[in-house]
Amino acid sequence: MSENPRRPLAVFDIDNTLADTGHRQHFLERRPRDWGGFFGAAPADPPLGRGVALAVESAADCEVVYLTGRPERCRADTVDWLTRHGLPEGRVWMRGNQDRRPARTTKLEVLKRIARGREVRMLVDDDELVCQSARAAGFRVVLADWAAQAPELKAAQEGEGRT
Repeated sequence: MSENPRRPLAVFDIDNTLADTGHRQHFLERRPRDWGGFFGAAPADPPLGRGVALAVESAADCEVVYLTGRPERCRADTVDWLTRHGLPEGRVWMRGNQDRRPARTTKLEVLKRIARGREVRMLVDDDELVCQSARAAGFRVVLADWAAQAPELKAAQEGEGRT
């Protein structure tokens, strides 16, 4: 069997890995949570310097792709944000609009699918449960611990399958 000549993949989460969601956390502190407001404010996210620098640095050796829990309806805003902040071009894997499974489930499913045809050099994500699941499945993981803690976002990722 011949070796795949394509470069390995570096897989990056977006929210609280590349994009600082702190300014929109208040939408998740309400009951019911205001998901329209939360995702509608995403284009104003400031970039997280450490995450952006790691993505740009990774592009020297890897093809950079993005794996986010954002729903598909946010694709245009997400791609525009990545471009505006100088992130490497790459495929963006997003959650289906009605998919409410936990992030650790949806992201691991995509990782396994893309790893069938490519080497995944690393996953960079802020969600500790996503990182634990990926590590247990044999993926190299970098925990993005450079954003401020976002307890409402973490609860939503795991309990409501929204991001």
